[in-house]
Amino acid sequence: MPNLVEVNYAQTGKSKSTNALGMREMQEKAYAGRTAQYLLIKAPPASGKSRALMFIGLDKLKNQGLKKVIVAVPEKSIGASFGTTELKKFGFFEDWSPNPKYNLCTPGKEKSKVTAFLEFLASEEEILVCTHATFRFALDGLDPQKLDNTLVAIDEFHHVSAEGDNILGQALKNIMAKSKAHIVAMTGSYFRGDSVPVLMPEDEAKFTKVTYTYYQQLNGYEYLKSLGIGYHFYTGKYFKKHPDKEQSALAEVLDENQKTIIHIPSVNSAESSKEKYDEVDHIIDVLGEIEHQDEKTGVIYVKSKKSGRTLKVADLVNDNPKSRDKISAYLRNINSVDDIDIIIALGMAKEGFDWPYCEHALTIGYRGSLTEIIQIIGRATRDSDNKTHAQFTNLIAEQDAEDEEVKISVNKMLKAITASLLMEQVLAPNFKFKLKKDEDDENEDDGDDKTIKIKGFKLPTSKRAKDIIESDLNDLKAKILQDPQMLKAMPGNVEPDVINTVLIPKIIREVYPDLDEEDVEAVRQHVVVDSVIKNSTIEEQGDKKFIRMAGSFVKIDDIHIDLIDTVNPFQKAFEILSKSVTTQVLKLIEEHIQSTKIEMTEEEARISYPKIKEWVRKNNGQHPNINSFDQKEKRMAEVLVFLRELKRKKALENG
Repeated sequence: MPNLVEVNYAQTGKSKSTNALGMREMQEKAYAGRTAQYLLIKAPPASGKSRALMFIGLDKLKNQGLKKVIVAVPEKSIGASFGTTELKKFGFFEDWSPNPKYNLCTPGKEKSKVTAFLEFLASEEEILVCTHATFRFALDGLDPQKLDNTLVAIDEFHHVSAEGDNILGQALKNIMAKSKAHIVAMTGSYFRGDSVPVLMPEDEAKFTKVTYTYYQQLNGYEYLKSLGIGYHFYTGKYFKKHPDKEQSALAEVLDENQKTIIHIPSVNSAESSKEKYDEVDHIIDVLGEIEHQDEKTGVIYVKSKKSGRTLKVADLVNDNPKSRDKISAYLRNINSVDDIDIIIALGMAKEGFDWPYCEHALTIGYRGSLTEIIQIIGRATRDSDNKTHAQFTNLIAEQDAEDEEVKISVNKMLKAITASLLMEQVLAPNFKFKLKKDEDDENEDDGDDKTIKIKGFKLPTSKRAKDIIESDLNDLKAKILQDPQMLKAMPGNVEPDVINTVLIPKIIREVYPDLDEEDVEAVRQHVVVDSVIKNSTIEEQGDKKFIRMAGSFVKIDDIHIDLIDTVNPFQKAFEILSKSVTTQVLKLIEEHIQSTKIEMTEEEARISYPKIKEWVRKNNGQHPNINSFDQKEKRMAEVLVFLRELKRKKALENG
């Protein structure tokens, strides 16, 4: 199957170059916000968030009067990112030098780590590093005022949730309400696979936000030129040869010449065999035969079936502590492209795992969390001189038409496609949109080729709406794309202007109930315009620019919001999908969508009615058939039924 997303970058080197203080582009941007009490840093994997925190933390200690810095990370292995780091030799005023005694990301019981945490608060030491778990346990029963004049830094902040039973989320809320602590929250992805927000709006509004986009990061690389995101569907077991195929689905997509991380399915998922160790054995069998396993490092040496060469394989699925520690220690000290070829993982090697040479992130099974997908993709998007292309491939099971789980499977498939749509939005360059007031306006020079002026465009009036547009647009798109009604509407069975002017504003009102109708409309227009433009191509002919969107070729100076509202911003991936999956699977998707059709609204009927009249005129007075195989014709017939029923009800009400 071709990639649903294929993005090329300019290799400017900008995101890797450093300023006079030794800061990369993202770190400089984050450091500019260092005086904020609450700072939220959204930046992709490999952009340098760990070191950005060091710069900010040291400034808080030396120049802002704070006494301590506490860094909380989700896993013990990530704690190594905050070890002693030389900064002065690159231009900064201080090195990051935590006392190893207060690096609590080490083996041992939580009780002793909590004791050490409390000792640290009473000591003269300045820096402590611990896991989220240790942080939660240590705060249990602790007076939040003990954290006054302390910077609390939470890495991988998306682990926090505003949900009542999320202990870390409640702890953070308590710290903000009852102490004078400063907070730096860092995340490579702010998306969640569910509908629970990371912070409640009133708490999130207190944070100064620093956003560094995936596009800024990848466009500023030196070596990496392109990124592809694709899906591959299989029947049966992913590691077994299907009767109709020459080889297994895994063998079709696994290239031993690419440095690859393979994430096997969660043991709770339908794709899993429930025997995780057996799955590792099956993957190795696809690669070749085991020659031996190094007792010191844990590396498995496998002779390839295809080439005969010896592959170095790391097994991170084995949860025996001794085995895991051996191979983890080996992977932490990799410094050559030849040190490892394939890594097989389950829950590990997603967040904070650094293997710059990785070219391919191969994930087996559906992932419901957009955060998890972005984190996994991030394993392959480090810049390294051994690669010009990075690839994410998701192997997803096709269900048999007779399977009672088919509806669940199709729904998962649709959600997987929406993840690609979102990633395409995240990975594309950002544009700025302005209102085009009149013809003279087009002669104004904005000095920025990423600014597009649109007739009829609405600008936000409140600070809240401006902040949403400035830093939360992709997060909002994530909520829109995962909304059940949108999933049913996107493949083209609902008119684009219904999607754009009915469904999207409805979701915006639910997500941001504090916005008035003017700002809902402004945010809606930004979501739709941004999505449509990023799914379009801009071309130059002479001194004029044109935009090609949904089959139309329009002069960029003539774009009007009414024109953009006639385009389904999310349909491209489904068009690719329809050409790539089997006819049977496509039929299942269509049947599932039809069986769970969104309810008709008066607003949709009102928008659709003029088009129905036009359709009737073109078809010599014939009305649309509710049993038609054409889904749009069927929907038009449903609109007429709805309107007749609505007219009948209103007549009864009026007596």
